[in-house]
This record gives sequence, C-alpha cells and structure tokens, in this order.
Amino acid sequence: MTSRAEPQENWEDRPPPSMAATELLRDLPVTARGVRTRASLVAAARTVFERAGYLDARLTDITKEANCSTGTFYTYFDNKEQIFAAVLDVAQEDMLHPGMGRVRDVDNPYAVLESSNRAYLTAFRRNAKLMGLLEQVSHIDPAFAKLRRDRAETFISRNARAIERLQAAGKADGSLDPLLASRALSAMVSRLAYSSFVSEEPGADGNPVPFEDVVKTATQVWANALGLEGDRG
Repeated sequence: MTSRAEPQENWEDRPPPSMAATELLRDLPVTARGVRTRASLVAAARTVFERAGYLDARLTDITKEANCSTGTFYTYFDNKEQIFAAVLDVAQEDMLHPGMGRVRDVDNPYAVLESSNRAYLTAFRRNAKLMGLLEQVSHIDPAFAKLRRDRAETFISRNARAIERLQAAGKADGSLDPLLASRALSAMVSRLAYSSFVSEEPGADGNPVPFEDVVKTATQVWANALGLEGDRG
C-alpha cells in the first residue's frame, strides 16, 4: 500500500499565512486622520494596480487617484512594494478558498460543500480584477509566489481534514488520499473560477457562463470525485 501524504497538523487552530510581505508593512498611523489618509492611498493603489497591472502602475498614478501629493504618499509608504503589501493585507480577508473548510455536518456534506464553494466563488467574482493581478505578480515575483502557495496549502490542508472526517463517517470514498484529493479539487475549482471571472471564457453557447452553473459544476465535480452522499437539490 502506498503511503498517504500527511495534511498539516493543528489545521483548525492555525490562521492562514499572510499573503502580504508583512516585513514591508509599517506601523499604522496613530491619528484618525492618518488612518483615513493611509486607507485612501491603499484603496487608490488597488484601483491603479487592477487597472494598469503591477509592472505598469506608477506612484504618480496612485497619488493622482488618491488626490494627494507625492509627499503625502511617502509619509506612509516608501515605495510601490510597500503599498502593494498593504493592499494585500487589507484585501486578503475577503479572499476565500474553495472546499469544505471546517465541515461538521457529515449528514449532508453536499450541502456544506455547495455553500462553501458558493461563498468562495462569490468572493472570487467580487475580487476578479485583484485575482488576475495576483496571478500576474506570482509570475514575476518568486517571493510573492511562495507566500501565495503557503497560504493556499493551509486551506488545502483544512480541506484534507474535512475529507478525512467524511471518510471516517463513511460518507466519502475511503480509498482516496485526502491531501492529494484536496489539492487536486481545490486547484480545479480555483482555475474554473479564474477562467469564468478573470479570463471570462464563454460557455459552449458562446455566452458568459451563468454564475449558478459555475457553482453547480464545481460542486458536482468535487462531490462526484469524493463519492459524497446527501441531498443534491
């Protein structure tokens, strides 16, 4: 028998690693006005990064978008790398991961999976421009690519534990390696989301794929692969 890949331990207690290079982040301002100004710069930077891409984004574009001076920018940030880290630090809480998360309802795992994937796909669609930006930066910045992989692996490990619970309860195919299954299925859903909401690849009829079809397909493929039981609506 082949050995199984081991999910990370203590997956429920460990927060996911930050996608931002936290060593670049300065302390937050101590005044309310400073907090507001910094937040305005971060929001402006996200707009510019999403519009122009990371490589072509300029600090002058960010200050213009924020309606502030270059001097004000340097009060809070040293360079483009720092403000990009700040953008990610703010945005990452809205970036979910496909899968089952801390699944507890083993009586109807399909419903849990559908709900979890719907939440992920909703967040992905809402942040589609940013997700496209992250893909771009991953290809040009090895350090950022590693941060992104490490964060994804934490969520993949959580999904693997959920699969293990379902296997133990007799609700999922016990012959599957839970970690490898989680990695494969998580990648499938994330790429489907990217093609649907970032690349906006059309369906077979040449039209945009309806959101509900994306949710249904992602969930059915995941559930069929695991042999999940439960009400499929």
